[in-house]
Amino acid sequence: MNRHPDEIRASSILPARRQDVELHTADGLTLVGELALPAEKDPVGALVTIHPLPTHGGFMDSHVFKKAAYRLPALADLAVLRFNLRGVTSARGTSQGSFDNAEAERFDVAAAIELAEFHDDPQLPNRWLVGWSFGTDLTLMYGNDPSVTGAVLLSPPLRFARPEHLAAWAESGKPLAALVPEYDDYLRPELARERFAAVPQAQVVGIEGAKHLWVGEPYVRRAHEEIVARVNPGALPLATTWPAAEQQHEPGPTQHR
Repeated sequence: MNRHPDEIRASSILPARRQDVELHTADGLTLVGELALPAEKDPVGALVTIHPLPTHGGFMDSHVFKKAAYRLPALADLAVLRFNLRGVTSARGTSQGSFDNAEAERFDVAAAIELAEFHDDPQLPNRWLVGWSFGTDLTLMYGNDPSVTGAVLLSPPLRFARPEHLAAWAESGKPLAALVPEYDDYLRPELARERFAAVPQAQVVGIEGAKHLWVGEPYVRRAHEEIVARVNPGALPLATTWPAAEQQHEPGPTQHR
């Protein structure tokens, strides 16, 4: 099958301003990350991404988030902040500290929110947390901050988050969307709807055919579309092409973690 030369492929990297950043936690650690910004304009929204479980291979380059940073600044005028939680290594480097089973990670989430809130030139408005798996628990537990507009949860296992965290989100009234794969390993749509009923404004979206790791380009695109639908719906539908001359490509196969 012949591809259109301008097609956005799994390996595509679209234009953006990309800058390495450091996050500084209240308990004295330095975390490494990257901020991707629209190439020629200020962002209309910002995604603060929180990656899956480090002990199971999660890091800032987990593929849904890496591809969000590669595409959404261009396609949806969004800023995308990715960072390694404490003790996690990626090509960007290693964050100080060590995994703390969702306890001290509260400081990591706070540092990411703080960076987004106080970033200048450009400012990062309309800040949303986007957690994936373990990152959804951290979002629910520690992300209900006054400076955060809302949150999107990919494959929430509700493993560490407790009823009081859901109650706090319910009280906040902030938008909360849970994207739940049909064949998730931990929490599937029907049960997710029961669990998230505690948050009246929560939207549980079942993703047909998807699994916990969102492997496959159609599922990555669906995740991005659902995120953009909340943060900048005017950018939908997301373009599927971009001038080939303006695309770069990853040199090897994309990692799925």
